[in-house]
Amino acid sequence: MTSAAAHRRLATDAWESLLRSQVSVMRELHKEPIFKKVGSREYDVLYNLSRCPTGWLRLNELNDNVLLTQPSISRLVDRLQARGLIQRRTPDDDKRGVLIGLTEAGAALQKEVGRAHVQNIMHLMEDALTDEEMTILLELTTKLRTTVAERAASSAVSQK
Repeated sequence: MTSAAAHRRLATDAWESLLRSQVSVMRELHKEPIFKKVGSREYDVLYNLSRCPTGWLRLNELNDNVLLTQPSISRLVDRLQARGLIQRRTPDDDKRGVLIGLTEAGAALQKEVGRAHVQNIMHLMEDALTDEEMTILLELTTKLRTTVAERAASSAVSQK
């Protein structure tokens, strides 16, 4: 049986390893020339908008899916709109709200960058992991995200 101290150390070492791996992988992926056309944070916004079934997301929904603060997202959305990559509109059911969607140019750029990005991801992952290891990694990270989401939902319910 593992001691409480050893368990804590293992948890923090695993967490640190996960974070350091993510940072090193992202640094490597963003060295690719395709990210000169659009920054990684800008691409994250374009990617999230491309995955939206209706083609439109509210600003707060976008905020839930990208790793930026609300003021940073607002400024980023302004820059992407100025470049003609996204557009805004007011929802019919909420005149105070703002919906954000891709323009044709934004969708085309997202596809171009996305194709290159997927190739880079594939090469990096194939160099490091077997299919079995990638499956295990996917299962573990999904389990971790699910636990976090369940804790957040439980916390929201208890605060009401």
